[in-house]
Amino acid sequence: MTESEVIIVGGGPAGSSCARELGRLGVGCLVLDSESFPREKLCGGWLTPETVADLELDPQTYPHGFLTFEQLRIHLYGLDFSLKTTQHSIRRYEFDAWLLERSGAPVETHAVRQIEPDGEGYIIDGKYRCKYLVGAGGTRCPVYRQLFRETNPRSDVLQVVAQELEFEYPWTDPRCHLWFFRQHLPGYAWYVPKQNGYLNIGVGAMALRLKDRKEHIKRHWEIFCNDLRKAGLTTTEIADPGGYSYYVRSGVDIGRKDNAFVVGDAAGLATRDLCEGIGPAVRSGLLAARSIASNEPYSLDSLKHYSGNSTWMRRGLEYMMHKAG
Repeated sequence: MTESEVIIVGGGPAGSSCARELGRLGVGCLVLDSESFPREKLCGGWLTPETVADLELDPQTYPHGFLTFEQLRIHLYGLDFSLKTTQHSIRRYEFDAWLLERSGAPVETHAVRQIEPDGEGYIIDGKYRCKYLVGAGGTRCPVYRQLFRETNPRSDVLQVVAQELEFEYPWTDPRCHLWFFRQHLPGYAWYVPKQNGYLNIGVGAMALRLKDRKEHIKRHWEIFCNDLRKAGLTTTEIADPGGYSYYVRSGVDIGRKDNAFVVGDAAGLATRDLCEGIGPAVRSGLLAARSIASNEPYSLDSLKHYSGNSTWMRRGLEYMMHKAG
């Protein structure tokens, strides 16, 4: 049986950040992931300056595509305007593999199925044993499902559903565009250029509000693609998208149970206004590592509930996505 002080289930940004911090603090860990890296990952690939700082990422030495936007192009109820802000985009296919390799942690490809308590620790599938267990496997994380679902239940009201596609495309508009509440969508659509000739487009919305209206996210995807073609932002035939769901931040913040932790989307930490998940994932991974190394409480209180700094804007976005209608 393979033994490690800490086992991290999931090698995405939350898991790799936790692994890297544990290594810096002198704590051994093993990362398990059901897929081998690099792997395709549906995500807009949006990084905030705060996330770049948390990762100690130097854009000048990052070996893959890294694009910076000094403003966002906002489309809201027929109004079009630019919002001055610095944001970045990466490709998760490259980014996640680089972060995991940089962590220096050993990694094994293994789909976790059964978790059994073992004294103060855990046995995984009769094959792995650890004292501390970190669930970083996203929305469907087995650590969350088996150890946290009853004590930290997710609310259907806070579930986001998305349709998205990333593909090679010789984009000519280098700006990041965001369309809020287009065609009464309880969410927003995005056009995010990536360096080296890639483009990410998608739509995301609150799942329960769509269900109440008897609408499907695929309908909004089709409308959005047609609008992109009319605007000249895409000219080629757009392939079928991929779909996924996750949860935005709630008031239930039980992130630790005995010696098990949940981080990132496994804990439902995406921001409530822009549904941004990479930043909270990275920060929660760092916090879990420090809690393990220092034996101090693991608290999610320091994680931001919102991406925006403007109170009226973030409250307005939250209301329109979660409560209006």
